[in-house]
Formats: sequence, C-alpha cells, structure tokens
Amino acid sequence: MWEDIFQAIDGLYDEMVENRRYLHQYPELSFQEEQTAQFIANHYEKLGIPYKTNVGGYGIVATLKGGKPGHTIALRADFDALPIQDEKDVPYKSKVPGVMHACGHDGHTATLLALSKAVQPFQEQLPGTIVFLHQPAEEYAPGGAKPMIEAGALDGVDAVFGTHLWSDTPFGVLHTTKGNFMAGADRFEITIKGKGGHGAIPHHTKDAIVIGSQLVSQLQQIISRRIDPLKTAVVTVGIFEAGQAFNVIADTAKLSGTVRTFDSDVQDQVIAEIEKIAESVCLPYDADFDLNYLKGYPPVVNHKKEAEIILNDCKNVPGILGAEEVEPTMTGEDFAYYLMERPGAFYFTGAQKEGHHYPHHHPMFDFDERAMPLAAKTLIQAYRSYQKQN
Repeated sequence: MWEDIFQAIDGLYDEMVENRRYLHQYPELSFQEEQTAQFIANHYEKLGIPYKTNVGGYGIVATLKGGKPGHTIALRADFDALPIQDEKDVPYKSKVPGVMHACGHDGHTATLLALSKAVQPFQEQLPGTIVFLHQPAEEYAPGGAKPMIEAGALDGVDAVFGTHLWSDTPFGVLHTTKGNFMAGADRFEITIKGKGGHGAIPHHTKDAIVIGSQLVSQLQQIISRRIDPLKTAVVTVGIFEAGQAFNVIADTAKLSGTVRTFDSDVQDQVIAEIEKIAESVCLPYDADFDLNYLKGYPPVVNHKKEAEIILNDCKNVPGILGAEEVEPTMTGEDFAYYLMERPGAFYFTGAQKEGHHYPHHHPMFDFDERAMPLAAKTLIQAYRSYQKQN
C-alpha cells in the first residue's frame, strides 16, 4: 500500500504545481486568508473527507479515519503570505500588489492537499487516523497555531509532524534536529521622545535621530558583551523611522526589531538589557522613551523519538537524497506550540532552486516545485513509522 501511495503522490505532481501557482498568484496576509481557506475547504468537500472550518480563525481541520486501529497523527501546513512585492518574472507572479508567498506556504498547502487526495483511496487499509491541519497566520504573532489548539485542533491527536520547503537546503535533502531546532521569536518597538527644531539650531533640540543611532549601536553590545558566549541569541533592529525634512531635527524616532533566543533566562536577560540601554542612552539628552516588547513564538523543540523518524526512516523515501541532523536555526515558527502539546517533529525539505538562490522573505523568493511530492512522501512516511513504532 505505501508504495502505491508514493506512486499516487507522484501522479499528482501536475495538480500540486497548478494549485501552488494559483495560490501564489492570489496570496492573502495573515488573519485575512478568507479566500484561501475557502479554496482548501472546497478541496475536502470534493473529496468527501470530513472537515471543520473557522478553527481558531480561518483554520481548517480535515480528518481521514483509517479502517484499521492505530494512532491519530496530525500533519500540518500553513497558508498565509507576506507584505512583500513579488519581483519575479514568472507566469505565476502574485497578482496582489504588495503581497506575495515569499516563504513557501503556497507549496505547503499544495503538498498537504495532494497528500490527502493520494491517501483517500487507501482509507480502509490505513491504520489510525490522519488529521490534516491547515493553519493560517504563521507569519505574524500571535500566529494561528495557538488559537487552533485552543479551538481543539489537537483533541485526540497522539503526535504531530510538519515540514517546511526550505530554499537554503539542497534539493531532496532533509534537515532537522533532536531538540532545539528553531529559535523563539520576539518583537520590540522603542519610541524615542526628544524635542524637534530647526536643523541649524541643534543646541535647542533633543535630536531623536542621534539618540536612536546610538541606541541601535549599543543594542548590538547585548550579545557581544552581556550574554554568555556559550548561549545563543540575536538582536536585530529592522526598522528605523524618523524625520520628515532634510533641515528639521526630528522630535521622535521609532525603532522596531526582533530578538531570537532558545532559553527563557537569556530571553529575560535580553529584555532587561534593552530597557537599561534605552534608559542610559536617553538620559544624557533628557529624552524619554517607550518600550513595547512582545514575546512571540517559543522555540521549536523537536521530540527525540519523532525526530529520529525523520532522520532514520524518511531518508529511505524514494527521491530523498539524505537526511541530516543540523545546527539549530535562529528563524522562528509557531509550529512550536504543537510540539509543546504533543510529541512530534518539524523538519526542512530541501527545495533549493538551481540558479535562483534567494532566501525566504525575499522579493525574488521561489523554490523547486519538485520538492512538493518529496515533502508529501516524507509526511506520510512519518505517519507510517509512528504507527509501527507505537
């Protein structure tokens, strides 16, 4: 049966590409994915697979109960896009100005839809139950995973697996870890309140741009001089907004950035250091500041036994060129919430596109579509192996 399912997945490749490219042309931002959710629901409606809509937002949970006893395993795909202008010159370029699938979620959705169609004819032979989790709003905290869990998406589920088509990983190679895999991802905003004035009379002002510039520089010293070198953390300022005219000194400046950590004690230390540095930088200028710190997704921590399924069993899936245990990455994912509730593992499916090496969240992002059937096969292999081992 399993070889037949693999063949069925391969036979759906053209449909995967068609679905992925349709979704790529009509992306929707986090918490706004109404049409995408309807597209997914229509798929399960046509297949006759029972499903629930509006699970924790626009989430969809479809359930395929096998004819043989076994465990209930959830397989997850996300489906939101990013506020980025698509700059690729391809026929499936985004038709929505300023919005694109720059992270591969269109491919994740197409993969899981094809997998559900491939396994349905074998329903009576399947052990246990497959739960297809289609999750909105992965890109923007508080995310879609937590509301889906609170709405009961994992009720009755014994384990959960998910994969990310990864453009930085060689095509056909799987990457994961046993333990910490992806970092916790927080967001912060610092608003500096100075005093504006004429650009020719700086001594009558409290220059928010000068203060902000010093703050950006000193924030980098948190990692280099305050955090234990054996610990891992990142502080990045991604937005610096200030000023309206070349000859006017700005009275306010706004810095926005992200903090990535694996340990809660390091996270707490970084938060405290940000506040101390902001206070110490603003004090000599007699300026005020507001700090808004949002704790985002926790770290993605794979369970050892389930990660070993990916590393040991999925490497033998037809088309997979290898499975490697790698160093953790500082990127974040709200798949973390599923792993806090159930055993499971998250992994990268190599989808690097030859001659097109652009990273995730880049306006030119794309991936090798041949990785989608590989992702589908490894997900069902993880399901199969978990059933056998438990």
